[in-house]
Amino acid sequence: MKLLETDRLILRWLTPDDAAFILKLLNEPAWIRYIGDKGVRTLDDAKNYILTGPMKMYSQFGFGLFLVERKEGSSPIGMCGLIKRDTLDNVDIGFAFLSRYQTHGYGFESASATLKYGHEQLDMERILAITSLDNHACSRLLEKIGMKYEGTILLDKEELKLFASEK
Repeated sequence: MKLLETDRLILRWLTPDDAAFILKLLNEPAWIRYIGDKGVRTLDDAKNYILTGPMKMYSQFGFGLFLVERKEGSSPIGMCGLIKRDTLDNVDIGFAFLSRYQTHGYGFESASATLKYGHEQLDMERILAITSLDNHACSRLLEKIGMKYEGTILLDKEELKLFASEK
């Protein structure tokens, strides 16, 4: 289901048919370094990730991580969306892209649209973002879309930077 559209991108719900792409994305070196190894090694693992992660969140909350596709060629390039974690008081925005599509403005374009969607369509007063201390590119992108650095927090024994956007 298509949710958002920008000049160059379409953001839509993930389905089990996206397993091959998810397998590739979740095994990118940057994903493993900055987000973590999710143990997704096979297509079945990727389908299970989609079913128990994004699709479960869609049914529970009406939002989750969305597949980001380029309009030109309809090729999937990453994920961006809103996540409700048990460990945070508010929803947070998350994104990740295949390395060959980084530094082309797709992160900014999709994250800006997602943040606006959360505030305006879903009426979320406060949206958070977390990132590892050494993920400087992510921190810059979060500031570029208007999020404010609030300090660090400890989640699952890892110190992370915390950003927030108020409606």
